[in-house]
Amino acid sequence: MAVGQKERLPQLDIFRAIAILGVLHVHATSYAAGVQALDSPYYFILNFANIFFKYGTPSFIFLSSFVLFYNYYERPLDRELVKRFYGKRLGYILLPYVVISIGYFILNQETSDLFAQPVTEHLSSFVRKLVTGSAYTHLYFVFISVQFYILFPFMLKLLQSSRFAVRWAIPIGLALQWIFIFLNKYEWQIPNKGSYAISYLAYYMMGAYVALHFDKIKGWLKASWRQMSSDHKRWTLLLWGYWLIVSLIHVTLWYYGRHEGIWVNSLWYELLWNVHTMLSSLVLLQAAFRLYDQAAPGVVTFLIRLGEAAFAIYLVHPVILLVYRRFRYFIPIDSFTYVVWVWGGLLAALFITWFIVAFCFRYVPFAQLFLGGVPKSYAAAGKFKQRQVTGRARKADM
Repeated sequence: MAVGQKERLPQLDIFRAIAILGVLHVHATSYAAGVQALDSPYYFILNFANIFFKYGTPSFIFLSSFVLFYNYYERPLDRELVKRFYGKRLGYILLPYVVISIGYFILNQETSDLFAQPVTEHLSSFVRKLVTGSAYTHLYFVFISVQFYILFPFMLKLLQSSRFAVRWAIPIGLALQWIFIFLNKYEWQIPNKGSYAISYLAYYMMGAYVALHFDKIKGWLKASWRQMSSDHKRWTLLLWGYWLIVSLIHVTLWYYGRHEGIWVNSLWYELLWNVHTMLSSLVLLQAAFRLYDQAAPGVVTFLIRLGEAAFAIYLVHPVILLVYRRFRYFIPIDSFTYVVWVWGGLLAALFITWFIVAFCFRYVPFAQLFLGGVPKSYAAAGKFKQRQVTGRARKADM
């Protein structure tokens, strides 16, 4: 390992895999849990999946922050670093966001409106959606990431120069996030507040804090239960115990609101979501390290490959869900078959999208323009197959 080079952590790809599975659960069950199956006798199952797995997007933000501060904190913040940082994000995040937003914007247009309205109106509408992350329902996450990338050099400089900011990073993030929540509820009432980075600042600061203290906690993350000290066992039980309790309360509160019409102050939902998903990020991090060390090799490989493709799957999967939902014929909503059909959408969104993404990465030139950076394993596989084809062609010419 070169001097100053950080240890590579393949466990983070497993984290990404678990996070994208959370996103797919929420999106696959969103229509059923929110609108369509409220009177189903199996509604608790659908609501459980829709709320319990809401850790996906916050976990991605936590991980993004962790990776950035893990890799950049010990480097001097100079013009060259900033130039390379933004150069990479421009090509791998911002450009795919713009390209994929164009695709979803066109997909959302009715054929009659597409040709009836002037081009200038379409352009104005698209620009407005692009700068608010609303070209499609899931693109707000990429829009939030872009905001954090803009802020990152300033936050890096702050944490590099202030021990106070490092020590109190999580409380600072929570305080600013909740000030925004209260102001928005009682004063501003911004309808799409989830499209603004400050709504996730606590996760971002927690990711930074964990990255800066990683040398102290990696022993706990890598240790099996038998290897843990009594203090580590105690903290692990508390973490997982509180996570399960808060998650179940969160699920139950939404069930009574949606199914029974018993709603409470919106701040309770905000608080439970915040605690549930922040604890989820830490639980997922430990679970990823344990799976990497203890799961069967085939399971580890599957999860790592899924994690490598997670961003591209995130971008594309709503198209598969959109098509899948148009093929529900003669399935009663109050039947268990409907529940199976909902999970069929999840499997379709996962595996069909994954196949499309893998195919594009290996065979479609410039796939990174709309899918983001090409994972090394996919790029290597594509080059290997290309060399095989070239080799066969040369033998045929001999």
